[in-house]
Amino acid sequence: MSDRTLEMNADTAARAAGGEASVRDFLALLKPRVMSLVIFTALVGMVAAPGGLHPVLAATALLCIAVGAGASAALNMWYDADIDAVMGRTRLRPVPRGAITRGEALAFGLILSAFSVLTLGLLVSWAASALLAFTIFFYAVIYTIWLKRSTPQNIVIGGAAGAFPPMIGWAAVTGGISVESIVLFLLIFFWTPPHFWALALYKSDDYARAGVPMMPVVAGDRATRGQIWLYSLILAPLGLLPAAVGLGGPLYLAVSTILGVLFLALAWQVRSGEGAVAAKRLFAFSILYLFLLFALLLAEPMMGIAPFASLLGGVS
Repeated sequence: MSDRTLEMNADTAARAAGGEASVRDFLALLKPRVMSLVIFTALVGMVAAPGGLHPVLAATALLCIAVGAGASAALNMWYDADIDAVMGRTRLRPVPRGAITRGEALAFGLILSAFSVLTLGLLVSWAASALLAFTIFFYAVIYTIWLKRSTPQNIVIGGAAGAFPPMIGWAAVTGGISVESIVLFLLIFFWTPPHFWALALYKSDDYARAGVPMMPVVAGDRATRGQIWLYSLILAPLGLLPAAVGLGGPLYLAVSTILGVLFLALAWQVRSGEGAVAAKRLFAFSILYLFLLFALLLAEPMMGIAPFASLLGGVS
């Protein structure tokens, strides 16, 4: 069945449903679970940034970043309705299920994009607004429309979209970017390939059926396991870097070291070809890994723990 036929079937089903979409359906377009991670990492970027924002402006910035992330998700579901309809984990999304038409998803995404970008610029920071606009464009156009269906490196390059939120949060406070915010970006950027390729290893049939050239589909499981191990070797030491640039303290350094070792151990199990169970373990742990690292960056200042670098007379 061609992509065009699947698109027509999705729209036909939606029209047959009478267009009676619920609030819950439109909320589902925003990918709430992904949005929660975006809000969390953006908040860490805001808290870690030097200076501060009025609480109302800070809340406004977080709202705009969240809405922008939701807009990206809606645009993704608009364009990917055809492949979502044939993948087991996405076939119940609002568009392939027929609750919302592709046109409605497109309009919803564009309206939210404009609202989030303009509101962030007018009320908080045009630098942060520009980064948010670029993030939405990157995810919707560069990743969804171009990379996702054309290269097994889609996750590597496209992962930049998910790495921008802490930079946006930082820019909302400071009006620009810095080495520290770039470190936060790199942490998420290099976390993304082993995280999603672990998922792809045990969901490869889904991607193959949809014609998405994920690494296991194109290069095979063995090559994917090798790539996961390679990126994990980069990620583990990179997880320590926030302490070196003055973002994390002794507690962060200790915990990130332990988490990095555990990440490598699980990645090695995947590398050794222990099957879907090992891939599922790594995928689940990767979520915990990123959450704990950013949670520590958020918690240490509240606990009165000084950044590790300042204790050594370095960056403060």
